[in-house]
Amino acid sequence: MRTYEIDICMYRNYNDVWENYAMAETRQRTVHKNFRLDPVQIARAQKVLGASTETETIVRALDHVISEAERNRLTIQANQRFLKSGVVIRDVFGSLAE
Repeated sequence: MRTYEIDICMYRNYNDVWENYAMAETRQRTVHKNFRLDPVQIARAQKVLGASTETETIVRALDHVISEAERNRLTIQANQRFLKSGVVIRDVFGSLAE
């Protein structure tokens, strides 16, 4: 598999949130990074994310990963609160005993 060195411009967006993958416009900081990425993988991600540029693809993918991690963290917290609440779960159908 061939890889290409791609020079991209990453957006650091501290105050804005991606809403339905719409690019936020205010106070964006850019940092130039150099990565070796598979162009086929970038093209596939670009199509899935509906991004118009490779940079936008990378930014959307990173935002997706960050939001997924936050959702997972909140789910774990909610599950722990539920377990600590002392709720008793009854097996009313008798299917868990098997």
